[in-house]
Amino acid sequence: MSPVRRCSRTACGRPAVATLTYVYADSTAVLGPLATYAEPHCYDLCAEHSERLTAPRGWEVVRLLDASAPARPSGDDLEALANAVREAARPQERAAEAGGARTADPMEVARRGHLRVLRSPDN
Repeated sequence: MSPVRRCSRTACGRPAVATLTYVYADSTAVLGPLATYAEPHCYDLCAEHSERLTAPRGWEVVRLLDASAPARPSGDDLEALANAVREAARPQERAAEAGGARTADPMEVARRGHLRVLRSPDN
C-alpha cells in the first residue's frame, strides 16, 4: 500500500490534497485541507476535483483555506509589481526631468527616488 493517499473519485489516481465532509444536518459540504488520517465518512480529493466540486441543489459548499498553502497574488499585487519594475527600468535622465518639473528647493543637493539629500544649514 502506498503511503500517499489518493483521490476518492472513481478512476482518479492523483494524490489527494483536500478532504470533503458532508454535514447532512446542515445541508453543507465542507472542503478543507487534507485530513491527518483517512476517516471512513470523509472523501479525499485531488486538486482538480476539489476545485470543480459542486454540491446538491439547496446545499452550501464551505471551502476552508489551508493556512500553510501559499497565497495566490491578487491583481493589485501584480499591478504594483509591474509598476515598480517600470519605475526601476526608467532611465535616470527622465527621472531627473520629472523631478525638475517641481519647484527646486535651494537646500536640496540630490534626489534618488523619493529620498532627498539636503545641504547642511551651516553651509
